[in-house]
Amino acid sequence: MTDILAPGPDGRLRCWWGVGGGEGYLRYHDEEWGRPVTDDRRLLEMLTLEGFQAGLSWATILRKREAFRSAFSGFEPERVAAFGPVEVARLLGDAGIVRHRGKIEAAIGNARRSLEVAAEFGSLAAYLRPHAVTPGAAPQAIADLPAQTDGSRLLSRDLKRRGFSFVGPTIVYSLMQAVGLVNDHAAGCVMQAEAEEARAALRGGLGPA
Repeated sequence: MTDILAPGPDGRLRCWWGVGGGEGYLRYHDEEWGRPVTDDRRLLEMLTLEGFQAGLSWATILRKREAFRSAFSGFEPERVAAFGPVEVARLLGDAGIVRHRGKIEAAIGNARRSLEVAAEFGSLAAYLRPHAVTPGAAPQAIADLPAQTDGSRLLSRDLKRRGFSFVGPTIVYSLMQAVGLVNDHAAGCVMQAEAEEARAALRGGLGPA
């Protein structure tokens, strides 16, 4: 076993980070991470949560996920885009989320920008899809996992150009991993093949990436 794998509660090998963080963390690893997302609400949620994670642990964000969903109206883009000073004040007083004015205002601004992107491309998902990374060799060790890539830097630049905030290349690469634009499940992880099959099914249904 390499440093990138660890046995889960069922004895099967998984990416090391998905094991030992509790049931919610394991479920996120098994059911979400690396699998393609085509729903704009989910995409806005992940973009928002990745931005809020900056400087914090993902475990902290996952524990607060339901509170974030409630606070941000289920991440319905039109509703979040309509937030104003009253909602910002409400969010700053909500102990269930991360109370950071810059991140809160960025989330609202990003919802507005996502609607602009959807108007241009048909959906936020359609805008992001060309940035999907074609399958390559699965990571063999933790050292094989980059913090950012040329692809995340390219996407980050375009998002910033469009007015998005908290979308640096490292945050963007985490987003790409989370929503299946790249499959970084480790070689030997029980979920690696499943995630790639889900990505392949999307490519097959919508044409080549």
